[in-house]
Amino acid sequence: MHCTICKNESIVVFKTIEQTKYWKCNFCKAKFVDRAHRLDAENEKKRYDQHNNVVEDLAYRSFLSKLTDPLKTKLSPGDKGLDFGCGPGPALADMMQSDGYGMEVYDPFFFPNQDALSKKYDFITCTETAEHFFNPYDEFQSIDDLMVEGGWLGLMTCFMTEDELFEDWYYRRDPTHVSFYSEQTFGVIASQRNWNYEIPEKDIVLFNKN
Repeated sequence: MHCTICKNESIVVFKTIEQTKYWKCNFCKAKFVDRAHRLDAENEKKRYDQHNNVVEDLAYRSFLSKLTDPLKTKLSPGDKGLDFGCGPGPALADMMQSDGYGMEVYDPFFFPNQDALSKKYDFITCTETAEHFFNPYDEFQSIDDLMVEGGWLGLMTCFMTEDELFEDWYYRRDPTHVSFYSEQTFGVIASQRNWNYEIPEKDIVLFNKN
């Protein structure tokens, strides 16, 4: 067994909650659900179909602006981007297109466009997606391959709380959430790929590919 986020072998069983086993990595400080307790693809998709992320929803667009606002300060006019894991309502891509950026979208369930994964991008956005990754190490490697040198990855996910609060944490209760990141985790993710990173505010990380 190794950590699904950093591949380190210094993992321990954190706890079992409602018959779901969680592991903790002592190297990158992430936690993740045991593979035996992940949803299958059919039930995972059913859960996503319950989301109500409408492109025109002003509240949803305001929520996404927590990522797009700091990310745009790093970009140049006309930069090309990919919304990776955009879900059924790619509002973020619509917002960035409205601001003059070229956008592609990819989602394994709703926009499984393999052509989008054959290009290189100046920036990639990944909002409320990384917590769904079954194999985050491989996913971040794929993202690295999709970015040009000097490219940016804007990531939004709810940062993990203290260990004693984990069991009652609302984010953990979503059965499609299987990977949980602390601020220390992002430092490891960055160092393993020679990225720089900054955290402009809680739950937002900007990575820069050297």
